[in-house]
Amino acid sequence: MLEVLRHQDLEGVLATVVRYFGGVKLGAGGLVRAYTDSVAQALLHAEKITLQRMSTLQCSLPYAMEGWLRRELELAQASLLNVQHQSNVQMQWSLPESQALTLVQRINEGGQGRIDWLKFWPD
Repeated sequence: MLEVLRHQDLEGVLATVVRYFGGVKLGAGGLVRAYTDSVAQALLHAEKITLQRMSTLQCSLPYAMEGWLRRELELAQASLLNVQHQSNVQMQWSLPESQALTLVQRINEGGQGRIDWLKFWPD
C-alpha cells in the first residue's frame, strides 16, 4: 500500500483498507495484491490537490485606489481576506508565494508611492 502511495508522489496521505473475511484465505501474496489494488483503485477516483505555499499580504491605501487594487488582485487570482475602511482602506489577501513578488512590484508601480505595506493586521 505504501509503495502505491509513493509511486503517485503523494504526501500527507493515509490509506486504510478494511477487508471482511468471507471464508476465503488469500495468503500473504493475495492479501498484498488485494490491498494494493484497493489503494490503486481509490487513487484513480480521488481528487488530487496540489499543495502550494501561500503568502498573506496587507497594505493601506487611499479610498480612490481601492477599485484599482481590487482589479489587480482579481487579475492575480488572489483571495481577498479582509478589508477595513478607516481613514484609509486596509486590505489583506493571499496568493501563491511564487506570484507574490510580481504582484507587489506591480502594486508598487501602479500605486506611485501611495501604498503602505503593513506587517501586522490592525485590530
